[in-house]
Amino acid sequence: MKMIIWWVINIVWVFIFAVGAIFIGVRKVDGAGAVQTPEIRMVSFAILGIAFLFVLLIQLVFLYFARKKYNISE
Repeated sequence: MKMIIWWVINIVWVFIFAVGAIFIGVRKVDGAGAVQTPEIRMVSFAILGIAFLFVLLIQLVFLYFARKKYNISE
């Protein structure tokens, strides 16, 4: 049951990042009023990617320890 919750949380994270990527891709002006050029969009995507990697790293570490604790094998 614990791993089902982990999978649901991961699906929510992927959904959040997908919505964020779509939002960055379609917006014309950001919150500060700056027009979004392709260069600024790439920087925004890079920042989103770094956040994604950070969450991915935390989730993989959690998976490693959860497998040891609950003795789950593939």
